[in-house]
Amino acid sequence: TVPIAGVQIRGFGQPIRAASAMAANYWESTQRKFWQFTKEELAAIRQRLDDADKELVQMFPLPQMRHLNIYFNQRMSPKPTYKIFSKLTLSFTVINRLGKRLGVRQQAMATAQVYIKRFYTRVQIRHTNPYLVITTALYLACKMEECPQHIRLLTQEARSLWPSDLHGHDASRVGECEFSLISEMNSQLIVHQPYRTLMAVQEEFGLAHDETALAWTVINDHYMTDLPLLHPPHIVAFTAILLALVLRPSGGSGSRDSSTGPGPTGTGSAVGVATGPNAPQGVALAASALAQAQAQHVQARAAAMAGGSQGADGLGGTSGAGQATGNE
Repeated sequence: TVPIAGVQIRGFGQPIRAASAMAANYWESTQRKFWQFTKEELAAIRQRLDDADKELVQMFPLPQMRHLNIYFNQRMSPKPTYKIFSKLTLSFTVINRLGKRLGVRQQAMATAQVYIKRFYTRVQIRHTNPYLVITTALYLACKMEECPQHIRLLTQEARSLWPSDLHGHDASRVGECEFSLISEMNSQLIVHQPYRTLMAVQEEFGLAHDETALAWTVINDHYMTDLPLLHPPHIVAFTAILLALVLRPSGGSGSRDSSTGPGPTGTGSAVGVATGPNAPQGVALAASALAQAQAQHVQARAAAMAGGSQGADGLGGTSGAGQATGNE
């Protein structure tokens, strides 16, 4: 029996405490325990999915998953950020197109993209309608990030964007697909994002607004890759800060379009090269924090592989960066 708000609730104390700990602490989360892979592990998982139905793979050849990630995240863009992707990215992001029409916060769209990546480590993509999965992942992510969208409105917007791909799919199909997503992810829906670490350490690192905005867009861009499945969110955040400190918005004037900066709907991309005014101090702090985070991650993986992982309480020390990684 555990007292909660003056009420005695019997039998629910342990799950409540466990859920609270997972939501507050990355090191105790299901994300760290079940959804972080090495490159070799991720490649083996995808190969097993292909080997399970080789005939289907031969009948319907698809690009590599890293190229599909780009397609899901950024199919077409009037002004592609990186020339290397210019032939693949010719318009707005697939999922961001839907999210923008509904005014969905960036963190919810990021969570949806993580759900898609996780789902396709369990299910062969050729057995699904990716546009239905995208729609459902965004619907589920909005509920988890506490900015819910009505299922009929979201379905209607998705069908208007992709009429041929979602023909005959109504809200009930999204509801069915939602159960499939939850089942395949074993109800492990809490996603820790790099944005929280970035905002937590920006003052300590002395980041200017432009540098914070640029780091934010680097984090946005990393969802085009497998990095959310390969590295902890705080390591991604520190890497984005390091990149931001040796990059700057094009033109060097310090001004940025408001849609690219940190905020509820920022989805811009990073451009340009130079050094910010706080680069020496910021680079040293970010590099130190990143080195500590990587060492902690290696230790945690080694402990988990040895079967004796007890989690971690953060990076320690007195810096806000250490506290931010522990409570990501």
